[in-house]
Amino acid sequence: MSSTPTGSTEYLVGIAVRAHGLRGELVVDVHTDSPDERFVPGASLIAQRPGEPAGTLTVESARPHSGRLLVRFTEAADRDAAEALRGTRLLVAADAIAPPENDDEFHVHQLEGLRAELEDGTVVGSVREVVHGPGGDMLVLARPERSDALVPFVLAIVPTVDLAAGRVVLTPPEGLLD
Repeated sequence: MSSTPTGSTEYLVGIAVRAHGLRGELVVDVHTDSPDERFVPGASLIAQRPGEPAGTLTVESARPHSGRLLVRFTEAADRDAAEALRGTRLLVAADAIAPPENDDEFHVHQLEGLRAELEDGTVVGSVREVVHGPGGDMLVLARPERSDALVPFVLAIVPTVDLAAGRVVLTPPEGLLD
């Protein structure tokens, strides 16, 4: 998450990893649970590189490739232009993100930073990140004075997400947090 000079909040949806092929496609690490919405042809993304002013990239095409996306932007007509975008953070403005339609669905940015506690109220850490893996989503818990813990984001282990209270309640199986 970052803020623009105007104060609006932006959320990371991907990172351009490297050029792919000769036609200007980029391998993009996806950081959104809605890639079909964020990387649709015609979508406009905020492009941020360290030490440079933010720009805009327009999605021309996107297709899955080995767990990532191959994305072509209208502003990158060839491999050299795509290679120049290596490391670019791809962001979307918060006001462009519609709230989830279902009460049991959450955007990643809503979960990051929530306090993680057990049913008895014992705080075990905070949600640092949500990782989208082939087996499902995982919460990465930052824990004081301990290494991070990976917690499957499934109803049996995370029965409660209380955004108003800023917490997730965990019922981990034995050994998960050890």
